[in-house]
Amino acid sequence: MASEIKANKISPATGTAFTIGDSGDTFTVPSGATIVNSGTATGFGGGKVLQCLTVQKTDSFTTSSATYVDVTDVTLDITPSATTSKILVILNSKISGSASGYPIYAQFLRDSTVIGSGTGSANEDCFASSQPWTDHSRYGFPADLNWLDSPSSTSALTYKMQVRAHTSAAVYVNRSTAVHTYGGDYATSLTLVEIGA
Repeated sequence: MASEIKANKISPATGTAFTIGDSGDTFTVPSGATIVNSGTATGFGGGKVLQCLTVQKTDSFTTSSATYVDVTDVTLDITPSATTSKILVILNSKISGSASGYPIYAQFLRDSTVIGSGTGSANEDCFASSQPWTDHSRYGFPADLNWLDSPSSTSALTYKMQVRAHTSAAVYVNRSTAVHTYGGDYATSLTLVEIGA
C-alpha cells in the first residue's frame, strides 16, 4: 500500500550518515521538481569530469626530420582514475611547410600508440597534413584533433603531438612559412579531460 511522508527535514537517528532505501530500489524525481545540492556530491556514476589538464605553446617549433618527432611542450601526462574512464583529447594547432609541393604531416600518440589517425589506403596515416604551395606560404594550416580515447588503464599515460616533413623540406608549428608582413604567428593548446564511466 502506497504511503506519503511529508517533513521539512530528515536527519539520521545516530551519527551523520543517512541511507535511503535498499540496493535495487528506484527513486523517481517527478517532472518539474528540482534537486539543489549545496554540499559535495560523491558516488554518482556516468559521464562526470574527473580531471582536466591543459598546456599551451605560444612559441614556434621547426624540424626538417623526415620521421616523426615530438613537438616541444605539446605533451601532457595523465593518470586515469579507473580503467573504465575515457580521455577526451582536444588539440588546436597550425602547421606549415617550407617547400612548395612537399607534404607535411602531424600525428598524435598515447604513449607509443597512434590515435586519431585514419587507416585507409593513403601513404601516410595522420590526423592532419598539407601540401603547401608558394602562394600559400603566408598561411598556417589547421592541425586540430578532438578524440575520445579509451586507454583502459590506471597507469600514467603520456599524450603528445608529433610532426614530420618531407625530405629536403621543413615543417613549422605555430607559424606560417613566410616571415614577413603577411606571415602569421599562432598558438597551440592541448587539453585532456578524464570522463568517468
